[in-house]
Amino acid sequence: MIDADTWDVGGVRVRLFGIDAPERDQTCRRADSSDWPCGQWTTDETARLYHGRTADCHAVTVDRYQRVVARCQVNGADAGREMVQQGLAFAYRKYSMDYDLDEKRAVVSGVGIHGAETMRPAEFRTAQRKVVKVPAQSSQHSCSIKGNISSKGERIYHVPRQDHYSKTRISPHKGERWFCSEAEARAAGWRRAKR
Repeated sequence: MIDADTWDVGGVRVRLFGIDAPERDQTCRRADSSDWPCGQWTTDETARLYHGRTADCHAVTVDRYQRVVARCQVNGADAGREMVQQGLAFAYRKYSMDYDLDEKRAVVSGVGIHGAETMRPAEFRTAQRKVVKVPAQSSQHSCSIKGNISSKGERIYHVPRQDHYSKTRISPHKGERWFCSEAEARAAGWRRAKR
């Protein structure tokens, strides 16, 4: 299993049709503002449910990465539907509406990833691609969000007009950095400062 929605089935790399699960390195934010490695959690939960079991997959298409996009059943049940129902993945409405109602029910129930503030995986991937390496000396002039690492090792970002923004200093040699958007900061695993 590569991640929650990409499996190796009988020596074939398969992308599950109609769903999109958080990326393995993606984080989500709980109601108490703590970060949660939801991407790793969805991968682990999916492995717990399906690893070592026989999957009966039927190809729908081939994606740009040459993966077979398929509907897979495990023990006669649609794995994609089960994953969406359990909050392990989103319905990927760009390609299919098959799991739309399943996701809506999961959101109402607050199960899995729907119990936290979660960026849709496609948005996360887009934000990751937009991360631009800016030299430390010029980053202050082009990006205004400060990515600070607390004394406890927490990655916290500050936006202009927050209480501690003006006092926050960025030390790139400590792993601190500047971000151009909040989405970019969240995608990199940082959480917003509370004040």
